[in-house]
Amino acid sequence: MLIKLYADNPDYRLLTRLVDQLRDGEIFIYPTASGYAYCCDALNARAIEELCRLKGIDVRKKSLSMACHSLSQVSEYCKMNDRAFKFIKEHEVNYTFILPASGALPRIFKHRREVGVRLAQHPIGQLLSEHLGNPLITASLPIEDSDEPEYVTNPELIDERFGSFVSGVFDAGDIPLAPSTVVDCTEEPFEILRYGHGRLADEEPLIKQE
Repeated sequence: MLIKLYADNPDYRLLTRLVDQLRDGEIFIYPTASGYAYCCDALNARAIEELCRLKGIDVRKKSLSMACHSLSQVSEYCKMNDRAFKFIKEHEVNYTFILPASGALPRIFKHRREVGVRLAQHPIGQLLSEHLGNPLITASLPIEDSDEPEYVTNPELIDERFGSFVSGVFDAGDIPLAPSTVVDCTEEPFEILRYGHGRLADEEPLIKQE
């Protein structure tokens, strides 16, 4: 089912219903700055387990990422020193940051010392996380080598392929895949684990140089 939610002029009755569904453990596909992705309430362990089942991953062995609507929300669930806070504030777009996890996350995360965090850049993600009051667990859609890219970038085709497994697909138009740059901020100097679309200056004093 395709869902039309306009972040600049939202239907608050629809938004309230969607937030209630997330809180109840339902899973959606929503737009992010990196493309469409699965999402669920980061504080609902049952939803996280179901999302991992859809992805075919073991949460005990595979890191998951959270999308937060603000740095303040990040600080509720992760530990940040002043340097990490400053670095994240200056590199919000198309970045995933690995940070030490706090004890506020569900027990399903108890075996993990760190968690991936993104600041939600797409207005729909910001709206959902803010009104839910919790971060969103985010996981990319699976794509096979033989797949046409449109099946993970076009909402109608995404709904055709994945719609029966989720409660809805947010329609925000075509969104190209743009993998984020992943930076490990658990210790200094910070280390780039994957280069993506997040840009770095030529000389980043806090980044481990190769």
